[in-house]
Amino acid sequence: GSKSFAMLLHTFSVSGVETSLWIPPLVAFVVSFFTSMAGVSGAFVLLPFQMSVLGFTSPSVSPTNLVFNVVAIPSGVWRFVRERRMVWPLTWVVVAGTLPGVIAGGFVRLHWLPDPTPFKAFVGGVLLFIGARLAKDVTRFSGASPKARSTAEPFVVQEQTWTWRKIVIRFQGKEHACSTPGVFSLSVVVGMVGGVYGIGGGALLAPFFVTLYQLPVHTVAGATLMGTFVTSVVGVVFYQLIAPCYGQMSVAPDWLLGGLFGVGGVFGMYFGARAQRFIPERWIKGGLAVLLAALAFRYLHDWAAKLMGG
Repeated sequence: GSKSFAMLLHTFSVSGVETSLWIPPLVAFVVSFFTSMAGVSGAFVLLPFQMSVLGFTSPSVSPTNLVFNVVAIPSGVWRFVRERRMVWPLTWVVVAGTLPGVIAGGFVRLHWLPDPTPFKAFVGGVLLFIGARLAKDVTRFSGASPKARSTAEPFVVQEQTWTWRKIVIRFQGKEHACSTPGVFSLSVVVGMVGGVYGIGGGALLAPFFVTLYQLPVHTVAGATLMGTFVTSVVGVVFYQLIAPCYGQMSVAPDWLLGGLFGVGGVFGMYFGARAQRFIPERWIKGGLAVLLAALAFRYLHDWAAKLMGG
């Protein structure tokens, strides 16, 4: 009965969350399987889950989300490296830009957005913007056939060149280029947003790369995941070291909860990266846009309702 069910629940000491130990890995596996195809770790979906379902709303939810990235992402990155779809020049420019941004974002989160109500509004706005960009891109190229991709060309990144002015890659017989300073500047801004949100920064870049620079999602996924991993490590260390300075609120990550999410993410990202090459790009971007929009409206609705009620 209810007594035996209660025995299955575990109370996490840092976050105060009470849930069964198998729920975080299962949720993370399902989320990561689909989001990793678009070069997104899944942390941006797990944050709403932790806040709305598990009731985890203190600032420490952000670094807990970063712990998930640190544990889960390497399996997906390894898969992209093995399949020769890692764009290393893009990866290093992303890392160079997002690192200072994610630290600045951590200070913004602690000083100006510690309360969950305005933080939800911030999250909703970010998600809505990215979802709108993706939806616009999907409808713009809706006339293209999902099977238009050449099957004669190998499904690997064939060439990569990098100068201070631009990054050029060749994939599936086509050449794609993007501005090195442009990618760096975008990475700094997005890194700051990612630091506030608790997703590392690199995750938000994938939609921008496929919409602004028209880079194929099958090539940017590995780079953005790797960028997210590196910045997440720095973000977790930052929150852990600065926690003693904020004794009045919970700032340090909940390592056990984040680790359990990460275990599910390891398998989800590995199999998602493996399945990505078989899924048309339009389907990946369209599905991600719908998910982002749904989450955004949920958060903005909650924020508006709190304002009206308060």
